[in-house]
Amino acid sequence: MTFNIITLGCKVNQYESQLMSEMLKNSGFILSENKNKADITVINTCTVTAVSDAKNRKIIRKARRENPDGVIVLTGCMPQAFPDRVSDFEDCDIVLGNKRREALVPLIDEFLRTRAKIVSIEPHDNKNAEYEQLTVKSFDGHTRAFMKIEDGCNRFCSYCVIPYARGRVRSKNPDELLREVKALAAGGYKEIVLVGINLSAYGQGESFDLADAVDIACSVDGIERVRLGSFEPEMMYKSLIERFSKQKKFCPQFHLSLQSGCDATLKRMRRQYDRAEYMRIVNDLRQSFENPAITTDVMVGFAGETDGEFAESLDFVESVGFAKVHVFPYSRRKGTLADKMDGQVDPRVKDDRSKKMIEISEQGRRAFLNSQLGKTESVLVERKREGGYFEGYTMNYTPVRIFSEKALTGKIVDVKLTRLGDDWCEGEL
Repeated sequence: MTFNIITLGCKVNQYESQLMSEMLKNSGFILSENKNKADITVINTCTVTAVSDAKNRKIIRKARRENPDGVIVLTGCMPQAFPDRVSDFEDCDIVLGNKRREALVPLIDEFLRTRAKIVSIEPHDNKNAEYEQLTVKSFDGHTRAFMKIEDGCNRFCSYCVIPYARGRVRSKNPDELLREVKALAAGGYKEIVLVGINLSAYGQGESFDLADAVDIACSVDGIERVRLGSFEPEMMYKSLIERFSKQKKFCPQFHLSLQSGCDATLKRMRRQYDRAEYMRIVNDLRQSFENPAITTDVMVGFAGETDGEFAESLDFVESVGFAKVHVFPYSRRKGTLADKMDGQVDPRVKDDRSKKMIEISEQGRRAFLNSQLGKTESVLVERKREGGYFEGYTMNYTPVRIFSEKALTGKIVDVKLTRLGDDWCEGEL
């Protein structure tokens, strides 16, 4: 039987989809050559915003239309966070949360025998939270491998449902981490990206921390680069940053979540830092690394955000000088504190603020890319494009295009950055 996996959301979801793909292949199922049609379609959902939920529902309906007699499996954060939303699950044959990935194949086998709908969403045990010790050996279609090392979040920001979807912080055991990195290195991967739901909380309550995870990944022969996924400002101490900087394989690209550059807004969001602490971390990163890239997420139009608060946020974003900013409007989520707050912002105001924030962010992006010109950087080449050029990324994740007669895909090559493109740098070997 054939299968497809549709993945929505973050790099953690991408990792977990790869894990499920390996489980299915190991059980004799075959990845479909047709991306829209298969005997089994697994939909791995995201629920970070209301827009995400709407997209999930659209994908479910499309999967059922394309595969009227196929098995539709719904998994991921949406069913875990909202197990009582029966209407969202009507077109699905199997509904599985995000806690028990090892149950995927047995539940498919059960459904194929009985043809009776299965809903199996086990709540997170937040008092005795344990990390699901499952590992991947490859990452299909990628020259770098994402590696999940942390799950869950304890922070309960006022706008967020993720702690309900993912449970409390728990971390991959360092011995398991080492085994997985070695397996990926044996598979030919040169770069590892460590990811988590709240990555900076890796090792919280344990005798290890995120710097230990970086040290372990960097210690493996064959791995030439180690990168962090998105992380929060919490626990990003100077001592931790200094330990990162001692590893030559460590990539100086930091996606440090901001959400707002206004202290009053951050307080309503229940974020556990202010502008001063955030800027301290930015300065520590810039002092510890040569040519780092600092990127972020910024939310506009949060409940109660005034024109003055937005102006503060805009000014702060401009003052930091980010390499790239993901801008998005606040989306109300039922069950969160922010949904009940006064001062909900008109959608037209959110749209106007998004445009202004994006304009400032794009100016910062151009300035960063321009600052890379003239530098010689190592580039991991990911693919060859139809235009005859190769595409890859530097250590600080600057996108680079290279015209060459040589076969470069999968290689790390030294490139001099010579010209600025629309959102990339052009380079010469």
